Amino acid sequence: MRFFALPELDRTLIESFARCLAACLFLLAVSTVRGEDGPDVEGVQREWPRLDPIEAPSGAEIEEAIDDGIGYLLADQNENGSWGSATRTKGLNIYAPIPGAHHAFRAAVTAMCISALIETGSDREDVVGALEPAEEWLMENLPRVRRATGDAMYNVWTHCYAIQALVRMDQRVPDDKTRRERIRELIELQFDMLTRYASVDGGWGYYDFRYETKQPSSSSISFVNAAVLVAFREAADAGFEPPQKVVDKAIAATLRQRLPDFSYLYGEYLKDSPRMGVNRPGGSLGRSQACNVALRLWGDEKVTDDVLRRWLDRLFARNGWLDIGRKRPIPHEAWMQVAGYFYYFGHYYAAYCIEQLPEEDRPEYQAHLARLMLDRQEKDGSWWDYPLYDYHKPYGTSFVLMTLARCR
Repeated sequence: MRFFALPELDRTLIESFARCLAACLFLLAVSTVRGEDGPDVEGVQREWPRLDPIEAPSGAEIEEAIDDGIGYLLADQNENGSWGSATRTKGLNIYAPIPGAHHAFRAAVTAMCISALIETGSDREDVVGALEPAEEWLMENLPRVRRATGDAMYNVWTHCYAIQALVRMDQRVPDDKTRRERIRELIELQFDMLTRYASVDGGWGYYDFRYETKQPSSSSISFVNAAVLVAFREAADAGFEPPQKVVDKAIAATLRQRLPDFSYLYGEYLKDSPRMGVNRPGGSLGRSQACNVALRLWGDEKVTDDVLRRWLDRLFARNGWLDIGRKRPIPHEAWMQVAGYFYYFGHYYAAYCIEQLPEEDRPEYQAHLARLMLDRQEKDGSWWDYPLYDYHKPYGTSFVLMTLARCR
């Protein structure tokens, strides 16, 4: 069996499940938050869940979890320095045409693992020993990553997370001029590839089910735009120059998908179904954090501290909307059409949102975020949210390590 990331969904079935569970979810929300009505963004009156205080995990607990996560990545690294493989299919596979989709998956996951190890443990001898072959593998293989087929463009994830890894690699060894020049050339290559594979509408999608044109006719996907815009911002802050025209079109495409309550459409192709479950606040919990911080980083004054706080409150108070989809093998089979792969993605970008708040506002959110991550760590030290061949544990672990690093 094969699945796409957003299959055709039986909305009647989804809505039936949602109605059956509505009362239970309401009682759960009431028992865990001190609900309070107040003016929402754009002047709309809505419930705004507020968080109850919790005991923050100790620094020692966080460091122990980080050490265990690092240990998992070191043990899981391939002999050639990369992470991930096209194994563990179990007859239930997301659409991934060979070999190009797997070239993209492995390179993206390897880039994420590099970023995570640099952020959490690059002063450790064993981590440096893993980083050196990983960085060499990435630099050798990035120029080979391409669009897999006319309809599958998972390479956009590679170019996105490679930029973040390359920026960190550049900062890790600042005195090697030859290496830094090589890194600069690769960052410029990622800019070029993201320009080449940007949708004609602006932004990026990972499928082109319209016309499979040379410049993709794909629908812009809000959370892909957000991830790339965050990577572009980090590159710009490090002295590199992302293509401004591409940035501007991606921002415009993301704004077109923003709803008045700062939920975001899954993709622009759903613009005529804004109240479809996946586009409502519960379905947007894994995207709103990324989209809000991406637009904020690029100067959107509407994404205020208040907007960030309210969506962080929603994320933690109503975490069940995301958590109930975690580890489900079929994309979007959970309530609100949530897919498992939203879980750690959403919390990673929530950590970026927390960094944007005034310093005195951060500890409460860091405590909630760290507690969620610590409670979900697997016995082998990894984290994962969606079964994806053999890429899911390294990408999940990388997301959480970088999340916990922002909770220290």
